[in-house]
Amino acid sequence: MQVNERFQVVIVGGGQGGLAVGYHLARRRIPFVILDANPRVGDSWRKRWDSLRLFSPAFYDGLPGLRFPAGPGVKPTKDQMGNYLEGYASHFKLPVRSGVRVTRLSRQGDHFLVEAGEKRFEAEQVVIATGNYCRPRIPRFAPELDLGIVQFHSSQYRNLSQLAPGGVLIVGAGNSGAEIAMETVKKHPTLLAGKEPGVVPFRVDTFAGRFLFVHLVRALGHNILSVDTPIGRKVRPRMLLQATPLVRVKPKDLIAAGVERVPRVIGVERGLPKLEDGRVLQVENVIWSTGFLPGLEWVDLPIFGMDGEPLHDRGVVTSEPGLYFVGLRFQYAMTSDLINGVGRDAKRVVEVIAERKGTIRAA
Repeated sequence: MQVNERFQVVIVGGGQGGLAVGYHLARRRIPFVILDANPRVGDSWRKRWDSLRLFSPAFYDGLPGLRFPAGPGVKPTKDQMGNYLEGYASHFKLPVRSGVRVTRLSRQGDHFLVEAGEKRFEAEQVVIATGNYCRPRIPRFAPELDLGIVQFHSSQYRNLSQLAPGGVLIVGAGNSGAEIAMETVKKHPTLLAGKEPGVVPFRVDTFAGRFLFVHLVRALGHNILSVDTPIGRKVRPRMLLQATPLVRVKPKDLIAAGVERVPRVIGVERGLPKLEDGRVLQVENVIWSTGFLPGLEWVDLPIFGMDGEPLHDRGVVTSEPGLYFVGLRFQYAMTSDLINGVGRDAKRVVEVIAERKGTIRAA
């Protein structure tokens, strides 16, 4: 098989995790390339719904080496975050190859082979920085819905213009589902199905709330809840299985806005969504806010556990020397997949890359 190019390090994914790894590699002058499937850096944010804003203020939304260009209390929009990431890559002259979707990663002797369609890249070391939100999770029974019902995953939702006249059922009561419900209920009768994942017990959009939220995330999520602490190791398995508690939208906000809460959707009957209490809902729109799968089927290496999750030690895959992850949920701490937490994990992975690079050269 012909190899087009060879690199010391290939980073798969040009989002916040991949860029943070690139920043630290560049500082150590280790040659690398970032392969990203999107047409532009930052598109993973730009493709989200139009009204999305971050929970955290701009002061805490920067990557290593470059602060977010906004007032400290501003909650960035999804487009502002996308533009920041694009500017970050440009500012540090990071070598990003856009529009390159990796389709297979395998081992070839003492190197890795990265395939992207007809392109082939050989690498001494590889960092997978695609995160946890690659492939939408949609129930198997979704295709059984009547063809007249408009249905799509929450990752495809942009604004109200996509909806047909009539009722909207949002399946999944996490943050995305709750925030989209607050928007759809303005023009459509809206039902929100699923179990509430808990709630942050204060308002994050007030001055006091911003202070509490940021310091709670920073102190608790960044420093206390980690794999290095007993409490972090105890709560990690549960947090990996649960959705993030509601942050901005509270349950009483949904009720006040007119959103009707209904039980879990368990299937389809006569082409209509069926609830676990036996009710069949007559709606014209269904939005599946049911989360994501890692989407790592292209990794052709024996690195996965019985649960399908990659086996690693703080992002270092010990069973495949030279392979790493950045941006996984609770990779090291609760903030590992957040914009303000990914930099620490990226730095640690690059330290291991540098050590292994020295060992390879010595050999």
